[in-house]
Amino acid sequence: MTREPTPIVLDVDTGVDDACALLLAATHPALDLRAVTCVGGNAPVKDVVRNTLTVLEAVGRADVAVAGGAARPLLEHPQDARHVHGDDGMGDLGWPTPALLPDGRHAVELLRDVCLAAAAAGERVTIVPTAPMTNIALLLRTYPAVADGIADIVFMGGAAQVGNATASAEFNVFHDPEAAAIALDAAADLSIPVTMYGLDVFYDPVVTREQAAELVAVGGRTGAELAGRLIEFQCDRFGRDASTIGDAGAVCAVIDPDGLTTEVLPIRVELAGQFSRGRTIVDRRDWSGDLSHDPHGEPPVRVRVALGVDHERYVALWLETIRTRAGGR
Repeated sequence: MTREPTPIVLDVDTGVDDACALLLAATHPALDLRAVTCVGGNAPVKDVVRNTLTVLEAVGRADVAVAGGAARPLLEHPQDARHVHGDDGMGDLGWPTPALLPDGRHAVELLRDVCLAAAAAGERVTIVPTAPMTNIALLLRTYPAVADGIADIVFMGGAAQVGNATASAEFNVFHDPEAAAIALDAAADLSIPVTMYGLDVFYDPVVTREQAAELVAVGGRTGAELAGRLIEFQCDRFGRDASTIGDAGAVCAVIDPDGLTTEVLPIRVELAGQFSRGRTIVDRRDWSGDLSHDPHGEPPVRVRVALGVDHERYVALWLETIRTRAGGR
């Protein structure tokens, strides 16, 4: 566990599982949540901003700046995931419109300002994208000086094995593969360490319907009730007795990195394949001999890829935080 609070910024497309991640990031004492930036993905960016403000209002974090960013991928038309997350993008919650208001800056400007302020103070922030990486690509290529204020990037996206948006590709990368490729390439250029928390571990940490009901019973439109309702929504939608905390696992990895099994591996994002567009091609070949026979050569980008997770450890971390710190405003 970290001792001093880790400065952190989340870049989200809230989203049921993004909300689970926000609840943890906004309430755990090991984290100093400095801002939340929003991008179109699971829902249109306007809905993402509203959902994000709803989460922060539920846990009394009016101090956290929230800004809307890219409304669409760099090249393609957006394809949201409301079939997974509900018509409002966050479990058809039905709660009132939040009183909190977004920051006037564009998300990329807010990210820039937070990173540069951290650098000026001799600090570095951890950026946790749990969404398509459109904002991150724009940030790193437009304002490379922000690298002085970034400790690392821990992103939820990609997979070494199977996809979910398609048989090959995970949704966040599939939604804007050019942005993912640019962000990873820029991070390599700027020597920013990157961890990929992908589908290989994403589904493993699960909360049961019974545990969710205990959180809902707290009531009061608190963060605890919200967390329980999000888990119940997923259980109902997919006909299961338990549901993943999803993106929240990437936040757990910042708080407790020893809960992950990782390996530093070369990676590419497929941009052209008819059936594989958006796939994160992780090179797991177990030899380091002459690669001259491979016409592509070794990828220039290497990231820390999560290949295993102590799912019970991360669920316990998430539940304990929600139970003890998100029960009131």
